[in-house]
Amino acid sequence: SPAAGGLAGQMALVAELIRAGAPTRVYEVSLSSFDTHAAEKANHERLLGELDAGVTALMQGLAGHPAVVMTYSEFGRRPAENASGGTDHGTAAPLFVIGTGVKGGRFYGDQPPLTSLDPNGNLRYTVDFRSVYATVLDRVLGSDPEPVLGGSFPTLPFA
Repeated sequence: SPAAGGLAGQMALVAELIRAGAPTRVYEVSLSSFDTHAAEKANHERLLGELDAGVTALMQGLAGHPAVVMTYSEFGRRPAENASGGTDHGTAAPLFVIGTGVKGGRFYGDQPPLTSLDPNGNLRYTVDFRSVYATVLDRVLGSDPEPVLGGSFPTLPFA
């Protein structure tokens, strides 16, 4: 189960499968509990620490093996704090791509301005997530992104 051993256990299993030469090209692991609406700072600090430790361990465990890691989330957060010391579901979630052939250490896209929110109080994204997926499909997996994404999206220069 995804919860067995938490993220670190999932990452260890993925590293073991890759080192063993399993033919699977894409693995998905899960880190839940980001759906916080109260006491968010402490929860997100803990969760991002777990994400950092898991990804770091995976990349160290795969030294010498080509691998790319991409994070994603089903929702972003609104910039305004709610009455419970948290934030509500929003848009424009950041994501990370690291690994073999990735031009890291950079931000791709612009910081969404806090002075130009949409009518619901959400950030306006500056990079369509489908462009990130198109880039990974095309340049990392060598697959045509159009049938997967149902259209054509510009790729980004990170890979």
